[in-house]
Amino acid sequence: MTPRPPRLTALGAAASLLVGGLLTATPAAQAADGGRPDAPGNAVTGQSTPAITPTPQSVRTRSDRVTISPSVTLVTGDTSDEPSVKVVEAALRRAGAQRIVRSDRAGGSGLTVHVGVSAALADQHIEGPDALPADGYVLGVGADRIVLAGRDTTGTYYAAQTLRQILPRQNHPGAEVDGLAVRDWPGTALRGVIEGFYGTPWSHEARLDQLDYYGEHKMNIYVYSPKDDAYLREKWRDQYPAEQLAQIKELTDRAVQRHVEFTYALSPGLSVCYSSDTDAKALVDKFQAIWDIGVRTFAVPLDDISYTDWNCAADKAKWGTGGGAAGAAQAYLLNKVNKEFIATHPGAQPLQMVPTEYYNVSATAYKKALAEQLDPNVLVEWTGVGVIAPTMTVAQAKAARTVFNHPILTWDNYPVNDYVTNRLLLGPFNGREKGLPGELAGITANPMIQPYASKLSLYTVADYSWNDAAYDERGSWLRGLNEYAGGDARTEKALRAFADINYSSALNKQEAPDLAGEFARYWQSGDADRLTSVLRDLGNAPGRLRSSLPDRGFIDDSGPWLDATESWATATRTALRMVEAARAGKGAQAWELRQQLPALVAEAKSFTYTGLDGHKVPVIVGNGVLDGFLDKATAEHDRIIGVSGRPTASTSLGTYQTNTVARMLDGDDSTYFWSDGAPAAGDQVTVDLGRVREIGGITLAMAKPGSTGDYLHDGVLEYSADGQTWQQLTAFSGKPDVTATVPAGTKVRYVRARATAGQTNWLVVREFAIEKEGGAVAGGPPAAAGSALRAAADGDLGTVYRAARAPEAGEALELGLGSARSVGSVTVLQSAGSEALADIQLRGTDGIWRTVGALDGPYTRVNATGRTADAVRLAWRAGSAAPQIAELVVG
Repeated sequence: MTPRPPRLTALGAAASLLVGGLLTATPAAQAADGGRPDAPGNAVTGQSTPAITPTPQSVRTRSDRVTISPSVTLVTGDTSDEPSVKVVEAALRRAGAQRIVRSDRAGGSGLTVHVGVSAALADQHIEGPDALPADGYVLGVGADRIVLAGRDTTGTYYAAQTLRQILPRQNHPGAEVDGLAVRDWPGTALRGVIEGFYGTPWSHEARLDQLDYYGEHKMNIYVYSPKDDAYLREKWRDQYPAEQLAQIKELTDRAVQRHVEFTYALSPGLSVCYSSDTDAKALVDKFQAIWDIGVRTFAVPLDDISYTDWNCAADKAKWGTGGGAAGAAQAYLLNKVNKEFIATHPGAQPLQMVPTEYYNVSATAYKKALAEQLDPNVLVEWTGVGVIAPTMTVAQAKAARTVFNHPILTWDNYPVNDYVTNRLLLGPFNGREKGLPGELAGITANPMIQPYASKLSLYTVADYSWNDAAYDERGSWLRGLNEYAGGDARTEKALRAFADINYSSALNKQEAPDLAGEFARYWQSGDADRLTSVLRDLGNAPGRLRSSLPDRGFIDDSGPWLDATESWATATRTALRMVEAARAGKGAQAWELRQQLPALVAEAKSFTYTGLDGHKVPVIVGNGVLDGFLDKATAEHDRIIGVSGRPTASTSLGTYQTNTVARMLDGDDSTYFWSDGAPAAGDQVTVDLGRVREIGGITLAMAKPGSTGDYLHDGVLEYSADGQTWQQLTAFSGKPDVTATVPAGTKVRYVRARATAGQTNWLVVREFAIEKEGGAVAGGPPAAAGSALRAAADGDLGTVYRAARAPEAGEALELGLGSARSVGSVTVLQSAGSEALADIQLRGTDGIWRTVGALDGPYTRVNATGRTADAVRLAWRAGSAAPQIAELVVG
């Protein structure tokens, strides 16, 4: 077994957080001098202060400096250990030291570095760490020495990590390091990660790498709880095979070296009989086997199980039924383990548990039983108000502590992505109120299935949990990108572009904030050169990351998303070129680019990875931003050439996962819009037809199999020409399918379904279909299977009239205009490669057809200024191929 360094453990500090108190920095620590004797505390000053992560509580520059000499004397003290010394030695060598001599006293010449020697701070006039909380430290640079002094061995290790960041990197001695005084301590006792997601467990190598990362970022707990380790859940009674047990031992040893508490979490709830002495013994025996390889921290998660169905009749006989009975049964088992295992093993840290009701602060019989019967020194894990809590406040943490009557360790479900396996969540930790860590025993973040990609978000978790008062989510995120890119500007730029389009989450609704801002700027300013450069950089980012990012595991984790990014960048650049061509009057070029987009989008959506169950999971990047730009670009192109375009949808409601409002307009009844919450009175879904026009029937199809109650239970259908003044068409209540027809001749652009009362069910809209009147298409040749004549003039360039055969003599395709009107132009858009031949003709008020032009390739636009007509037609010429008409546009 690897020797464990003596330490005042953070878990031991957390265990003292009982009903009467919370862990905070002591007044002495808060007021302590960080540098000069006359300096106020808790400030960060000095323009040359180096970037340190997590953000320290107090950093002060000094007027003196030290020089990295060729030979450095290293003196160790009471709170040093071998891991700390190794970090310091490595940092000194990178800074140019050529020889490091370990000694029990300062050397005669050259730089001396004191590791774990508080007394050496006196010559720097810096107060020692005695008043600091556990894991706190003081680092002094100046007065011809460097001093690292921790409150305990972990504090000294953290001082070493800070020194690692501030020393320069060069291959020769002589570097001068500005004087500095750092006085630092954590904002909460426990800070780290719980591997608790569903899906492909991390590899052993990835876990070792994670432990290294935690140590570097001053996180001190790792909870081993992968849902798909059978020996934690389904086979919890069984001992591990020797090979797997050896891996857990290696993880434990690495954790000790990195000053991380390896926590073993056994989940017996699927089959345990709480009253069974045999099962209690099996649990203790399993813990004993893990203890024997060096683990000292244990947890019993009882989440994601049913407590309405007992696993044995004895439990029902002993406790009865209901939530209170379940709470009492769980407390009984946990107290037994606490007494028979934790209490009998000196050095064991406080037991942790995850309650079955882990996601709210509501008072229940279950929580009451735990509060009253569970041993008071057991830490209770809690996810906030919600399984994935978008916000977490001080008031909520206090409420959780009150309702559970135990110290609270948060299981924060970010950046976990097992519920959105098609996405990477690379944005910062946010939505957590300042002051929250001080109310908690600690914070553990549940990461993604992708371990290396999780580091970008975990960097910000570490920053917040260490010093929430100074935490700035955006600044922390940007610093994390810089660190992860190895400080290389081009790689950092590429990483930021990629992380930006994977930014949003349940904690942060901002999707691709950088790119979305660039798109908005383009639509406002028309600066195509700037946006072209942005999109070029986005397309080049995956290649740069693949060639230059230091952490190669990130590339493996992110491969399909990197591929998708390249393809989406190509599609968006093409869309931009299309808009610029259309605005410049280059209609043929714009139409050629317009026709390339469907294939480019299909390619961008084609990338997948293989999940744990072997299924292919399509990946998503820039959801609603990249595809949103394409939608807006195609709408702009279509507007310029006079096409109303396909209808668009909007809503006042949030969206559940990827079930966007566009799905209610796709003509596919098996797809749907799904809100992420219950509609309130006034909430609505709206269809924009693109221009004012006559319409016919309206069909609103809501709910779906499995969610038959997810519809507007009370609402109205309304229409408007301007989006401001609305007319009610019909009211509805208690039915998921609604149909109506507007009065003949009514001009409409917008149609909406609006809730007139609040409800508890969410909303599903499978289809919101609106029939368009006017513009009837007739003639021939007949359409091929899967196509229709009306596609030639339906306002949607994505649909194409494809003839089943070549035209016969005398055939024509005719579009009625409803009534005689002035015609300025006729534009005909054919599919690429179509070789149809036809005269373009207008029918005047005298009933005579007159030719105004002829088809000329995929894009034809003829001037008809001064003509009046009530119909237009394509009179097919002899020898024409079967026509493929995307749109016949009369301007």
